[in-house]
Amino acid sequence: MGGKLPGNIFRRGAGAHRDRRNPAWQRVNVGGIAVAFPLRVRSAAPGPIRTWSPWGREYARDPARYVFGTAPSDWGREIARLVRPGDAVLDLGCGEGRDGVFFAELGATVSGLDLSADGLAKARRLARRQGVSVRWIAGCMSEALPAGPFDLIFSCGALHYVPRARRGRLFRRLAGMTRPGGHQAHVVFTDRLVYEEKGEVVDYFTAGELRQAFVEWQILRNGERMISCAQDGSVHAHSVEELVAARPVVSAPRPAET
Repeated sequence: MGGKLPGNIFRRGAGAHRDRRNPAWQRVNVGGIAVAFPLRVRSAAPGPIRTWSPWGREYARDPARYVFGTAPSDWGREIARLVRPGDAVLDLGCGEGRDGVFFAELGATVSGLDLSADGLAKARRLARRQGVSVRWIAGCMSEALPAGPFDLIFSCGALHYVPRARRGRLFRRLAGMTRPGGHQAHVVFTDRLVYEEKGEVVDYFTAGELRQAFVEWQILRNGERMISCAQDGSVHAHSVEELVAARPVVSAPRPAET
């Protein structure tokens, strides 16, 4: 998948609205900064969306350059408090490895999954440079998931490249791979504000869709944000939803009374 959110610019933002002076433009207040960009409206798809991530292509464009840098994402830093030494962590859509390497530096046993061979080559190089060991897995989420179990399943801007028709089965598999008491932490693009970057094709999450996948879990954090971005050379914004949930620990049944 390889879709990763920008690092160091994760900010809370206000709402988005059309520019009255130019209805073809969208104006968004992100972190107190007014951002304007062309309004892009998706037409209703007649059937399932065939998603496409541009980031594998971007990773291959310059083998020496890390597209999103080598420091962990802001989301990864926020989730770090859940990671204990020895924890098994799965990074879905790990890209060039910045979050997976960060979790390994915290003492976790990390597996990173991504579709991009070029991204994983950079991830291996970063892990060697930082002196940590990570299991890198090439493949898509629907076919190459490792067996688990995991104490944390993490994703940062990757799950929205999974078509909606496949998400239910994926979330059920991920639930089974999470230890009781373990966590999942995800951030995804939502359809509140659509900006198609570098030709990407995203099956945007709708309001409440991510939370619905965890109705039987303990929700520790859930909310929507606006983030600013400039990966395509123009300042723009994305609406995202973030969620942190804990899998319930099933208590042992009480002995039958006699």
